[in-house]
Amino acid sequence: MKAIILEKPEHFTTAEIDEPAQPGVGEALVEVHRVGICGTDVSGYLGKMPFFTYPVIPGHELGVQVMAVGEGVENVQPGDRCSIEPYMNCGECYACQKGATNCCESLEVIGVHKNGGMCERFVLPAHKLHPSAKMTMEQLALVETLAIGCNCVNRAATQEGDKVLVIGAGPIGMAAMEFLKVAKAEITVMDMNETRLQFCKEKLGVDHTVVFKNDGTEADRLREVNGGDLPNTVIDATGSHISMSNAFQYCCFTGQVLYVGITTQDLTFKHVAIHRPELTIKASRNAVPGDFTRIISLIEEGVINTDPWLSHQASYDDFIGEFPNWLKPETGVIKAVLHMN
Repeated sequence: MKAIILEKPEHFTTAEIDEPAQPGVGEALVEVHRVGICGTDVSGYLGKMPFFTYPVIPGHELGVQVMAVGEGVENVQPGDRCSIEPYMNCGECYACQKGATNCCESLEVIGVHKNGGMCERFVLPAHKLHPSAKMTMEQLALVETLAIGCNCVNRAATQEGDKVLVIGAGPIGMAAMEFLKVAKAEITVMDMNETRLQFCKEKLGVDHTVVFKNDGTEADRLREVNGGDLPNTVIDATGSHISMSNAFQYCCFTGQVLYVGITTQDLTFKHVAIHRPELTIKASRNAVPGDFTRIISLIEEGVINTDPWLSHQASYDDFIGEFPNWLKPETGVIKAVLHMN
């Protein structure tokens, strides 16, 4: 069967690989229809993702259809369309026992640590499948991206009326915005890309946008749009160690700074920057099963509209040639999707 392999940074190949075995106890065989491309895939391609293993079949944002199930599987049946929760956890460590399966001590994410969904078919634990009879394959492939934002906003414990700044208007930042809207927060987005800021204003309905000019005026301009206050929550979704090191200056006293992006670089800041205002620092990683269930319901109910997200698509045959173009800002990619079947 067909597969796409990331052999090493900046080198994709197509390949014929063996068909998967039939599903065992508690497993399901799925056919892959859509694969969403996210910042993790881009970072892995560029060699900047600390968790990537090479060579690997990428793909963890997936819309699939169940082909067969093994003994004991009751949550899905052949024919079901599903999103995949791609985090393979042990179920036994401290984090798993407390329900934080997203932070398992031996976590393996398909498409990152181990082979993922850029292939025609594969087998996985059936409990990682989240079915929907109403959603399209494209929508199902978006669920994991949205789940990152959902977990992030949950970690921030956002309340109605909170003033929240999202730094970085890429897909992960936009995913956080979707759930900040659900929480009825007042949302400000900061980015250096004015086209993305316009998209966030017009398509996602955020309250305020601030262009990052790196001229030292950002905090003052944040106060202007927030009625004289700095935000009480700052979510950095850039993955830039420079941005992440400087995020504290945009947060009000006793507020919180939450990192949802990932960097391989050290973060550096003066201790007084967090001590004097008594800031809380949090990280947000992946998502938990309940996030997937919630997102599917919100999309099915029309609370979250996925239409603005889907900007670029490619077939299996065109993917390797198209992928480098998706890295260029002028291409205007919001979310690109690979058609496997």
